Amino acid sequence: MLVLSRKVCEKIKLGDSITLTIVKVSGDRVRVGIEAPADVKVLREELERYPEEPHTLPHPSKLLIESDLRALPLAS
Repeated sequence: MLVLSRKVCEKIKLGDSITLTIVKVSGDRVRVGIEAPADVKVLREELERYPEEPHTLPHPSKLLIESDLRALPLAS
């Protein structure tokens, strides 16, 4: 694995047709812009793990709340 350090607005080229741009760094989060041809699949890893699921995953706290609600009796 090649590990590179980049600053905001700096770019990394992958081959001739893919460019990664560091858009923003805030704390431990990095925003990366990706320029790639339309025929190149660009997908976050967690979405690739669940290909049958919708493209948005519920927030873990929402799952916790929904599971707790099923366990609680309904108020009358």
